[in-house]
Amino acid sequence: MSDEEDAVAGTDDTVADDDALFVLTAVLLTPARFPSVLGDDYVAACRTLALEPYEEGYGLVLGQDGSGARWTVVVEDVSLVAVAIAAWDCGMDYDLSPDDRSVVCALPGWPLAVAVAAPGVPAPHDPLPDPEAEGVGPAPLTPPDTDAWGPAQRRLGADEIATHWATWREQIDDSAFTLPGEAWHGAAAAGETVHEEAAAAETLREEAATVGAGNSGPGGLREAGAVTEDSGAPNGNVRSRQHPGVRRVLEEARAYTRSPPPPGRVRSSFASDDARTLRADGPGWSLVARTDDIAFILLDETPGEILTVGRGPELPGLLKALDDLAVRPA
Repeated sequence: MSDEEDAVAGTDDTVADDDALFVLTAVLLTPARFPSVLGDDYVAACRTLALEPYEEGYGLVLGQDGSGARWTVVVEDVSLVAVAIAAWDCGMDYDLSPDDRSVVCALPGWPLAVAVAAPGVPAPHDPLPDPEAEGVGPAPLTPPDTDAWGPAQRRLGADEIATHWATWREQIDDSAFTLPGEAWHGAAAAGETVHEEAAAAETLREEAATVGAGNSGPGGLREAGAVTEDSGAPNGNVRSRQHPGVRRVLEEARAYTRSPPPPGRVRSSFASDDARTLRADGPGWSLVARTDDIAFILLDETPGEILTVGRGPELPGLLKALDDLAVRPA
């Protein structure tokens, strides 16, 4: 179950008192797995929720009380939440009922979009401010605006690519990485412009291409013409342009291998017997890659665009080094 999925557990058709929590879904908040909308790394995600970044992590239980108000309950029993998520992923029912002694705090609102609601209670809404808090209580958590573009949306986009790697990968023609200066255009499923531009990296000697990301997923690509520029090289060869964001991201990612970043900044998960899926984030950028394939990059400064990095001679070594330092699910 992904962070935005709508698995339901612990609900009942009868109406309970206002203090009861109808559990709708849950997510983990650990160094290896946390809702990326909350931050670039585990420490930042905990800071967003005013939590101490303990190594063991937390479970986040999202539900409604008897009045229909949205609540995010933070619990210490990570194993219990992990078991519930695994059961829901398998299509099994699981009554997630954390012990009161495990509860760290209850935060108003939901940080993620939840597509379901508890039966027998009013529609989901933010709880009323606590009159005893005198206006100093936490503001309700809210999911990111999908019509805007910023760090949260950028990280969600990278998560989407990681989750549906095959769907995104099949839209990329590998010949784009071996034809310097070739430009590609097309239409995304949502009707947005799609363009891809192959380029050779000056320092890593890899090719970069840009693909506009449609809200409903990738669209087909078609060749539309060539874009080249003279590099001034002594041999007179024409070299393709490289997006400056690609150079910056690759340099910062390589810096992680020399000075490890905060926990969760680089994460590794299973992809196949011979490969891992990597997710890395940094100031203004997100990277998703497979250790046996190419990499995708998203930037804050290029809304809705995806930059692809071809598998040149340097990328495999960089991805292996990132995988070596990445945190992995237990």
